[in-house]
Amino acid sequence: MKVLIAGATGLIGQELVRQCAEEGIAVNYLTTRKEKIVRQATFNGFYWNPSSGELDQEAFDGVNAIVNLAGATVANRWTKSYKKQIMDSRVMTARLIRESLSKSEHSVTHYVSSSGISYYPDSLDQEYQESFNSPADTFLGDVTVQWEKAALQMEEIGIVVSLVRTGLVLASDQGALPQMASPVRKGFGAALGSGKQWQSWIHLHDIAGIYLYLMQNQLTGVFNGVAPNPVSNEELTKQIATVLDKKIWLPAVPAFVLRLMLGEMAALVLEGQRVSCEKICQAGYQFKFKDVGLALEDLLT
Repeated sequence: MKVLIAGATGLIGQELVRQCAEEGIAVNYLTTRKEKIVRQATFNGFYWNPSSGELDQEAFDGVNAIVNLAGATVANRWTKSYKKQIMDSRVMTARLIRESLSKSEHSVTHYVSSSGISYYPDSLDQEYQESFNSPADTFLGDVTVQWEKAALQMEEIGIVVSLVRTGLVLASDQGALPQMASPVRKGFGAALGSGKQWQSWIHLHDIAGIYLYLMQNQLTGVFNGVAPNPVSNEELTKQIATVLDKKIWLPAVPAFVLRLMLGEMAALVLEGQRVSCEKICQAGYQFKFKDVGLALEDLLT
């Protein structure tokens, strides 16, 4: 089996490449930086430039599945121009891959695209499953809708599609966890806003594992990429403190302060969704990290 990965140097991409190597799966990857192209027996880079519509057609040679993890981080301030970059970096990459495939002979049968649980509206009470079909009326809700729509257009050229609505990915040295753990280590940890907002988290090992499982088993459709036991923001903060042997003594940071500091981007920390992973579990995926405390111990100690 050979897979083509867009976003292979990102947080999830690096772990997915590692797991593919363990499984003996050859990887081609797309990069916008020619100096990052390497050519090895089972790991080969190819140049692309979504802005100009360039993609080296040789990237598809022998490939059975494509995983698209490409997309600008949402953790930069949401100016008007950057919001456009967030959207375009997801929609344009899918469009370019589809257009490039339609122009070439290839062996690709499966397209796996990242998406986000921000598809679901902020709620303290609802538990969301993949069948929920009323996306959030927010900027990130619209991003996920357009992102998934672009991915599903692969079906028009005979390629089946999987969508992974990814939750809060916990990793030791990248993503949200180091930023959350840093003030806790210094004795200044605190919940954010009400602290009641849900954090549907997942360990880096398991989110990459889900992508790999979908590919290996040719599973299609929408899957929530979250662990079995979501927690509140307050509980996650307390669990981080417990693992680091620190105490949480400060009051929660008020929502209005976060909105003043972050603007519209405050939605990232003030809103949350309780998301179910029942579908991927029923499909046979076995989580390595089901408990947030054990996941944090693995990542922070």
